[in-house]
Amino acid sequence: MTAQRLVVIGGDAAGMSAASRARRGRKPGELEITAFERGRFTSYSACGIPYWAGGEVDGPDALIARTAEEHRERGIDLRTRTEVTELDIEGQRVRARDLESGAESWHGYDHLVVATGARPVRPPLPGIDARGVYGVQTLDDGQALIDGLERARGRRAVVIGAGYIGVEMAEALVRRGYAVTVVERAEQPMSTLDPDMGRLVRDAMCGMGIEVVTGAEVTEVRTGPDGEVAAVATDAAEYPADVVVLGLGVRPETSLARAAGLPLGASGGLLTDLAMRVRGHENVWAGGDCVEVWDLVAGRTRHIALGTHANKHGQVIGTNIGGGYATFPGVVGTAVSKVCDLEIARTGLLEAQARAEGLRFVTVTAESTSRAGYFPGARPMTVKMLAERRTGRLLGVQIVGREGAAKRVDVAAVALTARMTVEAMTALDLGYAPPFSPVWDPVLVAARRAAAAVAS
Repeated sequence: MTAQRLVVIGGDAAGMSAASRARRGRKPGELEITAFERGRFTSYSACGIPYWAGGEVDGPDALIARTAEEHRERGIDLRTRTEVTELDIEGQRVRARDLESGAESWHGYDHLVVATGARPVRPPLPGIDARGVYGVQTLDDGQALIDGLERARGRRAVVIGAGYIGVEMAEALVRRGYAVTVVERAEQPMSTLDPDMGRLVRDAMCGMGIEVVTGAEVTEVRTGPDGEVAAVATDAAEYPADVVVLGLGVRPETSLARAAGLPLGASGGLLTDLAMRVRGHENVWAGGDCVEVWDLVAGRTRHIALGTHANKHGQVIGTNIGGGYATFPGVVGTAVSKVCDLEIARTGLLEAQARAEGLRFVTVTAESTSRAGYFPGARPMTVKMLAERRTGRLLGVQIVGREGAAKRVDVAAVALTARMTVEAMTALDLGYAPPFSPVWDPVLVAARRAAAAVAS
């Protein structure tokens, strides 16, 4: 019996999870697996890069879950520093180029997994490619940034963009002793929150000594005579910089898929079915940051780049290729982050997203504490909740606070997945003791208020 051929493009979470799971599902000799990764590292935690850059964790080795050699020992022909440059879907083959030698070769497949990830947004501004400007997506990017921080002439940093990566990198730079300015086009940082909750993040960042400039459009990255970055210019001011970090988010890396005619969604991410098979293509699969996922609350696809999803996608793909059966039903949009000691969390829909879906809703905000108010270490916490006006169905939750705030969003994520009403949430039997929570947990305080608002 001739072995089937599996080709995987991308050596990180989705791609190598798929390859490893497929290998475990097939008997020896039934499946040949070849994986291509254009970087030097495999199966790593990109989410850990800001904490590596800030000196909180070691890297890069500590961020690698499984090395290339370990994958090879498990029967996967993993080729690093090799980039796939073309997909021939009709001919069931891919063209790969060795980035060291330049040699090119074609590789046939019976199953193809596209796990090309995402790329940092890099706007076409003058000076954006100057020395001293860094995007942060891969371990190679992280190493380049750390090397740049160590050789920088001064200690002034500008972060362009105040999303998750932007605020996390602001913290990393503060930890390294830099004077940090964050420049954001929106009126508040963290566009993944509603503006009123983003304002809380801004106030906290300013209190940490970070200069936060909002409502500002970056027009140019200015350089000195030596070509090194010198400043970031906006439509209203200029901010000196020895280092510039891009925190503008990411977009799906689907240039290969687009050129091959594979179906893409509104964000440019690949469209798949529940089994993570690319729509209309029986033997082509896709997962990770290059795909759009089903939003269980909004009832449509959207692009959400998270390692948790990527690993699950890979498990689903590998199970199906390995002869089993698995599906990925969708997400509710849960994410957590922090900047210094401020914790930030959200799940479900924002107000603008709910309006865009044509939903009528109520919003409430509850101020509470992480522990019983009298217990030492109790810290303030703000919980915002959205509920559908007619049904009372929970639509979204945002939380900003200190220690003990962020992971409370998991209660809301479960409630969203179960399509619970805010009234039903008030009866949840959550754990209580003064060191951990007030008698009424902050999430349940918000649920009570939302239930009252729906009923009024």
